[in-house]
Amino acid sequence: MKLFLKLLRDTKQSMGQFIAILLVVAVGAFFYAGLVTYSNNLSAYTKDYFQKHNISDLNVYFSHLSKNDVTRLSKIDGINKIEGRNTFDGTQSFEDYKTSLKIHSIPENNEINTPALSEGNIPSKKDEILLDSHYAKEHHYRVGDQITIIANESSFNFTISGLGENVEHAKKNEIQDHKTYGVAYIAEETLPKILEGFYYNEIIIDAKEGYDIEKLGKSIEEQSKQLSYLNQVSKERTFNYSKINQTINNNNLMSKVIPIVLFLIEAIILFLAMSRTIDSQRNQVGIMKALGIKNSNIMLHYMGYPVLAGILGSIIGCVIAAFVFIPLVTMSCARAYSLPDIKFSLSIFSIIPPIIFSSAFGVLACYLSGRTILKEHAAQAMRPKPPKKMKKLLIERIPGLWSRISYSYKLILRNIFLNKRKALASSIGVVVSTVLLITAFGTQASLLKVADQIEDVYTYDLRVDYKMGTNSNTVKLPSEINNSYLLSTFPIEFLKGNEKESANLVVTEKENNLIHYFDENEDKISLDNNGVLVPKSYADKYHISQGDTINIKFTAPELKNTSVDMKVLNISTQYSNPSFYITPEYLKSFNIDYNPTSLLVEAYNSTDVMSARKFFEQDSRVDSIADKNDLKKSAQYIVKQNSFVFIMFITSAIILSFGAIYTISSINIYERNRELATLKVLGYQKNKINRLIFLENIILTTFAVIVALPISGYVYKIIVKALSSTHQQIPDKLNLLIILVSIILAYLLTIISNLLLRRKVTKINMIESLKSVE
Repeated sequence: MKLFLKLLRDTKQSMGQFIAILLVVAVGAFFYAGLVTYSNNLSAYTKDYFQKHNISDLNVYFSHLSKNDVTRLSKIDGINKIEGRNTFDGTQSFEDYKTSLKIHSIPENNEINTPALSEGNIPSKKDEILLDSHYAKEHHYRVGDQITIIANESSFNFTISGLGENVEHAKKNEIQDHKTYGVAYIAEETLPKILEGFYYNEIIIDAKEGYDIEKLGKSIEEQSKQLSYLNQVSKERTFNYSKINQTINNNNLMSKVIPIVLFLIEAIILFLAMSRTIDSQRNQVGIMKALGIKNSNIMLHYMGYPVLAGILGSIIGCVIAAFVFIPLVTMSCARAYSLPDIKFSLSIFSIIPPIIFSSAFGVLACYLSGRTILKEHAAQAMRPKPPKKMKKLLIERIPGLWSRISYSYKLILRNIFLNKRKALASSIGVVVSTVLLITAFGTQASLLKVADQIEDVYTYDLRVDYKMGTNSNTVKLPSEINNSYLLSTFPIEFLKGNEKESANLVVTEKENNLIHYFDENEDKISLDNNGVLVPKSYADKYHISQGDTINIKFTAPELKNTSVDMKVLNISTQYSNPSFYITPEYLKSFNIDYNPTSLLVEAYNSTDVMSARKFFEQDSRVDSIADKNDLKKSAQYIVKQNSFVFIMFITSAIILSFGAIYTISSINIYERNRELATLKVLGYQKNKINRLIFLENIILTTFAVIVALPISGYVYKIIVKALSSTHQQIPDKLNLLIILVSIILAYLLTIISNLLLRRKVTKINMIESLKSVE
């Protein structure tokens, strides 16, 4: 009991240091609890959700398929269940914008990709429709409302029978835009009215448990030779499924890496703190040994300090995570995915790993710090620690140099080199903190740069998309247009070995100056008639270089899976919406017709943009009109989705840096009490002593910053790689300004720590410190 009271007294005497360690543990527990909860809950929910609503293992596309064809295909080995349906696009017109709807027919006995209803019923009658609940909410639709949808160049009226979500559209698109894009389901008996006949263009398949999906896909393709087979996509390759699993994997990785890094910082700080505490209480250790207290009990007594910090810090971190991290994650997930009734709740057991890790690191640090002194006899321990032998420094051996250095700087250099291990350990703490600062600021700046590049790449005012079959030669332009260029976008698959990746191929004139292309050094590159511009995101993943030949398959139905080999003209840096670019002349070299479906226009001024937009809106052949703000939404969405994580990460990095620097500075002062007291007796002014400590800490911080720079670049690239994908490139170069800001912040935290510790220097008792060795 007395040892416990002593532990509490020791903690009270070094309260600032204890709080700093507490903050480090709390930050680690905060990120661990938050990220693990997000990853585990999302993983468990999606696994159950996909299983409960039986997400399709394989989607196979055709131009035209009858019920008999579906029945015949159902006999293929490996198929458990099969359903035919028709999928088509519809639109809705509102006052100042249009929306797109992906519409699926739903069979009477639907067992694959079953909807999760929030209200109403699945459509079972003619002219009934089921809307996704997010789209309905954006447009204030309710069950029983009448809506008009344009499909197949005709208008159709539907009654909303129900609202809900579907497993195949948990992630609709990159920005999860519910206002201009939605999903709907109609009864099969409505199809003849819309299609002027009854047929399917897609089958969805539930494979037998454990059956090889790739083998099944080849069997279906083989059996579909006599049918209008187009393409097939496995569950793992769908945008919806792959995006959710990528998020789960990334968060799972971050939940392991980030807390371990933070707990390592804590271990360094605790090692320094405990070594100082045990060294300063050397006399007390000797007395405890003389009184017959076992070495194990003495060690357990000192181990109580890090265990107490670990328990309290973990509790504080997890409580803050429950009230801050979890609500923010819930909001973020609601924006990113359509997952009905998903809830994130912090498990009481999530507090255990941070306590174990932080306590284990602390106990280890305590053991390494105290094992030497506990090996000594009681009488030896009660004597003052013999001073270390000091060899001549290298700088002392340079003739004439040492004598020119002031006494203050001599003291600083001698203290650093006399305690090389502690100086190195102190620097490691600052190194890791600086790495965290640079990485956090750098990644956030990179995400902002993604949004900013839109202005440089696209300089058009409007993009006008025409309906299929529109002849570009008959397109009329308003008088307000200064410049215009035609283009066409083809859905493609990039092929390399057994790997496939969906992408877009944009065809436009090489003279088109409304779209600009940049290389990795941000220098402009041009489009030419003898090759394809490949996005850097694809080039990095598949190791593509300039001059290589790549294989591309056109997936549009009218091109019948035409596969061509294209020469890589250059690698283009495209942060948002990366696409492959070629000219019409290069497209025609593969005997593929160029029928532009879009028009990019540049107006004379902002007033003319509005007039031009009204002109195009009155053209019945225009399908949709977009401006640069629509492109910005995708990039801004990614910034918004990740901003709260990086704000917390930056805040945590600052707390950690402050905790590390404050603790290290505090230990430095405590260890040098006698030396500082001697200086005070010799007449050194308080400001001079403070300046001495300040300069020493600045030297250590400078050393740490120099070491941290190359490490920061490596860590930053790892994080950027984890955030990037073929469909979203993140800049992988650190901004010099960000590095400077992070370094300045590291120095600023050092200055603040020194200012807060000035009182400790003032409070040094000269008589007590000088008589402590007697």
